[in-house]
Amino acid sequence: MEKAYAEGFLSPLVPREYGGGGLGVLDTCILSEELARRTWDLRLHIREHPGLVPIVKFGTEDQKEAHLRPFCRKFNLASYCLSEPHVGSDPASLETAAALDGGDYVLNGTKMWITNAGYANLFLVFATVDRQKKHKGILSFIVPAGIPGIRRGGPIDKMGQRASNTTTVSFKNVRVPKENLLGGTADGFKKAMAALDITRPMIAIGAVGLARSAMELATRYAQKRVQFGVPIASHQAVQFMLADMAIGIEAARLLVWRAASMADQGLRTSKESAISKAFAADVAMKVTTDAVQIYGAQGYTKWHPVEKLMRDAKVIQIYEGSAQIMRRIIAKSMLEKEKK
Repeated sequence: MEKAYAEGFLSPLVPREYGGGGLGVLDTCILSEELARRTWDLRLHIREHPGLVPIVKFGTEDQKEAHLRPFCRKFNLASYCLSEPHVGSDPASLETAAALDGGDYVLNGTKMWITNAGYANLFLVFATVDRQKKHKGILSFIVPAGIPGIRRGGPIDKMGQRASNTTTVSFKNVRVPKENLLGGTADGFKKAMAALDITRPMIAIGAVGLARSAMELATRYAQKRVQFGVPIASHQAVQFMLADMAIGIEAARLLVWRAASMADQGLRTSKESAISKAFAADVAMKVTTDAVQIYGAQGYTKWHPVEKLMRDAKVIQIYEGSAQIMRRIIAKSMLEKEKK
């Protein structure tokens, strides 16, 4: 991770004037695919921190100076704190509360499934000032990890992506200065969704890199494994599986590049980001499952890496918007367009 920081991999989207890489979303996606091809778990930490994206996009000049520059100056990690133990696909119902008290907001609540949380130096926290207002009551806060009252949970024992640090984070009477209200305004829910429009293509391109790794392994193995006197790559059934892997991966990459390119142009990308994430996640799941099939019994053991890739792929269909939520976003966009 420290080597990744030295190479500039931890803050590629942060503008150069604040110490970041100054790359675009498409540039970052190209970088992320190569990282994911080799190590999906660590790519989750190395990729552009979702906790930084809202600050880059919505932070005031003072907030960028106060938080982005120090973050980039040395090795740091950031976490995006939206999900909760009972809140996932419906973030508008979140329970973490923010109450204004003098010059501070006081935060109370627990966040769940937070990447980097065990080591993060900075949290981007979403909380509500009034649960009855649903999404309209949500605010977002920049929360340095050193503020008293923050407690980190232990690593969650996951099926896959086990090298990715994922924990709970609890906030008990955590006092956050008013100037740490992101952008100095409300609309925290819109900021959360806008940030996800940028980070979802980066998750999607990670799925492409992971699937590509599985395809390359399966292709090599199919040329070495001999059955019926010939390598199994000579059998049409296996060739078609490999061809379908390539088709899916190439299509997924282009969908991601389209969403990323639109984001770089400042266009709204909710539909395109959802399409890229839904398709790429499904491709990764199918490719890794088929890779295990090509390996046969060997693939069902821990002697080869394809079983790990299959376990890692599954959660991509779940986090940062499940496969079903992605389709809901796509359909909603289509129906709204028809009404116009």
